[in-house]
Amino acid sequence: MLAGSVDTNVLVRLLTQDDEPQAQAVDRLLAQHAQKGQLFFVPITVVLELEWVLRSRLSQGKAEVIRTMAALLTMVEFSFESEGALEQALVDYQEGSADFGEYLHLALSRKCGALPFWTFDRKAAKTAGIEMLS
Repeated sequence: MLAGSVDTNVLVRLLTQDDEPQAQAVDRLLAQHAQKGQLFFVPITVVLELEWVLRSRLSQGKAEVIRTMAALLTMVEFSFESEGALEQALVDYQEGSADFGEYLHLALSRKCGALPFWTFDRKAAKTAGIEMLS
């Protein structure tokens, strides 16, 4: 059963503990609903925004972003939208040279059977399933 959804800033507080009152509020929220067996839904758009925050605002490198996101995926308190596509995007991101967002777009497109994924992004176009539009 779902207890609701969480925003990017909630996940950032949880991961960084950089604002003690807000981090404590997140911890309380998760604990309160865990006792009831309730999960929080994480929209795919929140995950995409979280990757951007980790990389651009918190200066995490690619390997650290992957570790952070993988750790988040193991947390039993959350139910992720399109979790399989998200996991595939992380694998592709780890192995590839394009941005995480491109791999997430590809994984979601693949899930829907909507390939190729057309782009002007040269790095992304090196990936199977992505085609360069010229």
